[in-house]
Amino acid sequence: MKNEELMERAVFELGKDSPFYNFLLLFVDRIPSSATRTVRLRVTSRGRFQLLYNPDVLGNKPMVFTKALLKHECLHIVNGHILIPVNKSREKVVWDLSMDAAVNQYIPELDAFSLPLDSLLSEGCGTDNERFFVGPPMAYPGETAEFYHSWALDFMGKKRSIDLELLESSLSRVDSHEDFGSFELPKEFIEDLLKQVISETLEKARTGMPEGLEEVMKLVLDNPVLDWRNMIRRFFGSSTYVGRYRTPMRPNRRYDDQPGWKSDYAAKLVVVVDTSGSVIEDEFNAFFGEIDAVARITDSRIWLVQVDETVQSVMKYSKGMWRDLKLVGRGETDLQPAIDYSQENLRPEGLIIFTDGYTDLPSVTRRVLFVLSKSHNPDFVSEARSIYGKSSVVFLS
Repeated sequence: MKNEELMERAVFELGKDSPFYNFLLLFVDRIPSSATRTVRLRVTSRGRFQLLYNPDVLGNKPMVFTKALLKHECLHIVNGHILIPVNKSREKVVWDLSMDAAVNQYIPELDAFSLPLDSLLSEGCGTDNERFFVGPPMAYPGETAEFYHSWALDFMGKKRSIDLELLESSLSRVDSHEDFGSFELPKEFIEDLLKQVISETLEKARTGMPEGLEEVMKLVLDNPVLDWRNMIRRFFGSSTYVGRYRTPMRPNRRYDDQPGWKSDYAAKLVVVVDTSGSVIEDEFNAFFGEIDAVARITDSRIWLVQVDETVQSVMKYSKGMWRDLKLVGRGETDLQPAIDYSQENLRPEGLIIFTDGYTDLPSVTRRVLFVLSKSHNPDFVSEARSIYGKSSVVFLS
């Protein structure tokens, strides 16, 4: 078996052990990288979780270690550690240990070989993450990384002999935290992305969840209101490969005097507009203003479908079109004809449906985001969330 295949084998085996990890890993792209020490978790500029891993290093490890490492990275996600900026923190080593202590306690394969955080700090030594790892302080199991960080600083203040530089020099990390808190996208976008992933995982994959972890996940979801603009940008962020072209801006890895290749991506999306409802002009302008803004930076391929009782108009959307858009329809409401037409003929990756919700909930087999007007139907919202998940509905505000 090739070393690159070992990671996917570990994912498969972990999925058989726990549907929880299996579902969560659907949100994480695994990328082999010889430049990565072992593993490195980050969020890409397109709003995707990405796990870089060194196939040669992991190829020399037992399968149980790779599976435990996958659990470790998954729990960094559900604990919200990706939002904590540690790379430039003065107490970086304390944050590193605190985050690892918070997740290792839920992984039996690592917890069995963990030393308590207070013991490591007292002895001034790090972990090798090969034979022993870091666990919570003996008196405080089940707490968060933020708690352990605050506790550790207080603990070190009382024991002034602890040398942070010495501690950091003896710490050998199995995974990199250097991308935590560092994004090309706005932090608010990443927060909404994280809440979406955690919310869907919590709803659909409670089976096999490590004991005590559900409460940790709920802490990250303490503000369940998702910003509609960020959710639309997140929806556009899932892009599909459409081709490659040469560019002198990227060096050719094989021939120094030749231009390199750049991959081109674009999302194929359908925007369905309910033209029969009571959506006011300001809401319509705000919605399409955001669609237009995102289209400018993503070069996504967008189709616009207008519907009341039947499909009234289908057109390929271009930037700025909404300003001269003439709404067709204004009769009764039935979204299903537009959904059926889009899925059968346009075959999009996902659908964004702009409506007031005073209609039956349509059946959608692709990714879907319902953008509801201020004067919306609460029954539509409840039904949509129960079927498509909490993050499938946002409200104009």
